Amino acid sequence: MTSRSVAVSVVLPAYNEAGTIQHAVEATLETLASFLPDGRFEVIVAEDGCNDRTPEIASELAADDERIRHVHSDERLGRGGALEYAFRAADGETLVYFDTDLATDMRHLEELVEAVQSGEYDIATGSRRMHGRKVDRPASRDIPSTGFNRLVRLCLRSELHDHQCGFKAFDREALFSVLEDVEDAHWFWDTEVLVRAQRAGYRVKEFPVDWTPREDTKVDLIRDVVGMGSQIARTWWQLSVQPRLTRRRSVVAGTLLTLVALALMTVYLDPEAVLTEMAAADPLLVAVAGGIYVLSWPLRGLRYRNILERLGYHERVGFLTGAVFISQTGNLVFPARGGDAVRAYVVKARRGIPYPSGFASLAVERVFDLLTIAALAGTVFVGLALTGATGDLQAALFGSGSEAQQSGRVAVGVAAVVGVAAFLALGAIIASARRDTNYVRAALSRLSSDSYADYVARLLERFVVDVQTVANDRRAFVTVGTTSVLVWTLDVLVAVVVLAAFGVDVAPATLLVVGFFAVSIGNLAKVLPLTPGGIGLYEGAFTVLVVALTPLSAPVALGAAVVDHAIKNIVTVVGGLASMIVLNVSLTTAVEESAGVSDSNPEPDAEVSTSGN
Repeated sequence: MTSRSVAVSVVLPAYNEAGTIQHAVEATLETLASFLPDGRFEVIVAEDGCNDRTPEIASELAADDERIRHVHSDERLGRGGALEYAFRAADGETLVYFDTDLATDMRHLEELVEAVQSGEYDIATGSRRMHGRKVDRPASRDIPSTGFNRLVRLCLRSELHDHQCGFKAFDREALFSVLEDVEDAHWFWDTEVLVRAQRAGYRVKEFPVDWTPREDTKVDLIRDVVGMGSQIARTWWQLSVQPRLTRRRSVVAGTLLTLVALALMTVYLDPEAVLTEMAAADPLLVAVAGGIYVLSWPLRGLRYRNILERLGYHERVGFLTGAVFISQTGNLVFPARGGDAVRAYVVKARRGIPYPSGFASLAVERVFDLLTIAALAGTVFVGLALTGATGDLQAALFGSGSEAQQSGRVAVGVAAVVGVAAFLALGAIIASARRDTNYVRAALSRLSSDSYADYVARLLERFVVDVQTVANDRRAFVTVGTTSVLVWTLDVLVAVVVLAAFGVDVAPATLLVVGFFAVSIGNLAKVLPLTPGGIGLYEGAFTVLVVALTPLSAPVALGAAVVDHAIKNIVTVVGGLASMIVLNVSLTTAVEESAGVSDSNPEPDAEVSTSGN
């Protein structure tokens, strides 16, 4: 049989199917032979990194029958990846696949093939949800399937009723045209193919099929909830939002989003109070405070470079400083520190750093930030205890008091919890780095037995290993830790200069100690994104601590806190806008552009075994 004579190629995706693969191949050959001439079809076993006897059985079948071919992969490609690889190795112009459990009645195979081979349709798919089909579907499958298909129809504007029925046929040219944009390589693959084919104008036939499950399955947390939900969201963004984002619109939208950060300040703080207190401060010293804060940003870029270097990525400090500026601007706008995700998008889109490493580098940076400010706060607290100054602090926090005292109590409580959590997290990271136990895969195996969990586990393992690489490297620990101390020392100096700008009559040494404590507690408090940019909690902590430890009045302390936070937010927003212009990205295009960048994973080893070519 020559490759030119093959018109129809049927692919059977197989992962650990030793008990079913031979019967599936034989039944497929028998059905194909009932309506196609001999020599015009082939059956390909797409064996996807199996660890049972499936590879041996497939090879034996291919050796005994020239109509059978075996496509082997040493590594897991995922369901969609295995299908795509096998389709590229196939010879037919009509490409078909169905599941090896033969849940769909094989009498529908001729209708499936004929719909595409005749040229009437570009794609054909069976449906278990259309009128006229007979389906014995347990509730454990039907309920999640119904929810999934409704979401796809609603969010992705698909006209089909059943996107994941494992019974499909494609015109070769149409399929490969669509595959240029398909990103998922797992369970969402065929859904994405169908949705993108409809958007591209290809003719899709959906027809009812009789279907009987060969074994019952349960809803899989990792695949069905996390995996499918995220893939629907990604595809919606790429198909419905991204095409409308011209460069001009993106820049305008990103600029407006950053300006929202300033507008939000008027919601949580009285704008007149901000202006009044700023007017009362020495403008020269306020400008000096802003200059000091500007100096801290190259140090942030340098620290981020040191973290990435330990992960094997070498980038310029200027670019990384800009990425940090953009992400911190995003944190002022988006809830739950959404700007951190923006930084991961920027470094992936612009420099190809994979998402797991991008998020791991952020996690390392956050841990060092928390450790540094917790250590600074702890050191000052010990000093206060030794000098007997904690009594005034206790009275200020737990006295019957004002709204400022209540805010301060909440802030200090949050700060204490966050500080302890930071030290515990670092201890857990270092301890796990010195053990061989794979906690990630063990935990996921309790939640999911699906192959998609393996994909998620690989991503999480890469993340954990990257975090451990830095945390367990003494040189990296010292380098990054030293830079963190310098960053936060400058942050404290900004607050001290702002206090001086209000003409306070406090000894410089006392002012410095109070500044370290107030800024550290304030920043620990705003780790939890209870308000955008931590606006409110920071001021509350700063005010109550300054009042407790100095003779300053509450209005002056609050004014200094407002100005201090305002200076830092303004510098961040201005730096973020400038970085977006220089790097030619925005908060929206950071997400948009990253969608077109795929991880630079090595191609898995694969081979094709046949007997007739």
